[in-house]
Amino acid sequence: MITMQNITFRRGERQILNGVNLQMNKGEHWVILGRNGCGKTTLLEMMTGYEFPTSGTVDVLGNRYGECDVREVRKEIGYISQAVMEKLTLRDPVWEVVATGEYAFLRFYQTIDEAVRLKALRLLEEAGLLHTAEQTLGSLSQGERKKVLLARALMLSPKVLIMDEPCAGLDLYERENLLIDLGRLSERDMMVVYVTHHMEEIIPLFTHVALVQDGEIVAAGPKKEVLSPDWLSRAYDWPVEVNWADDRPWIRALPGGRTQ
Repeated sequence: MITMQNITFRRGERQILNGVNLQMNKGEHWVILGRNGCGKTTLLEMMTGYEFPTSGTVDVLGNRYGECDVREVRKEIGYISQAVMEKLTLRDPVWEVVATGEYAFLRFYQTIDEAVRLKALRLLEEAGLLHTAEQTLGSLSQGERKKVLLARALMLSPKVLIMDEPCAGLDLYERENLLIDLGRLSERDMMVVYVTHHMEEIIPLFTHVALVQDGEIVAAGPKKEVLSPDWLSRAYDWPVEVNWADDRPWIRALPGGRTQ
């Protein structure tokens, strides 16, 4: 569903990605994991067609970027990020914010079809937020706003859902509530790609991990193969221990300082 071959990307004098190869197949759900500034978000921007590689090829859902209408491909991709949240209008009603996802609008300036309104309400009900439908987006907590973004991204039943650190800024309660909702995505016919640098967010939904270090993928594959103390200690430049509970990994930094 997503193939990246020999990707390099430079911004000015800075080399951000260097020789990235990644194959994501139908039925897999991926986490892109790594330290701040390692290139994770840039990889997502390549997948959504908001950035293009300096060299190499990106194929998404059978379309090669640079040889297709990226706007049409994006209609089959749901995207959740803080950048999207910042573009929404906090005074708009919650149901209307969700409904904008049907057309990839940021807000409405015309009458909204009743079928679209009802669809937005159903998704809010699934998220446990139907009672907030008439409230303004700005009146919700950070965790509730992230759930609204998820409902908005699901309006078009995308084939790929891409999330850039959706749990950033959430306390433990709101993070775990959002992760419960994300776990239900296994019931939908879509691929999920999730960026984080917090390993405890890798819930059972996820099957594969790509571990990024300094613009390169140092390991990619089934999560229990990649999430080993050796690979993680290398990527984070710190000795770590990994424990698994309920098919979810937990990391502990070991004393002794940097690995290099």
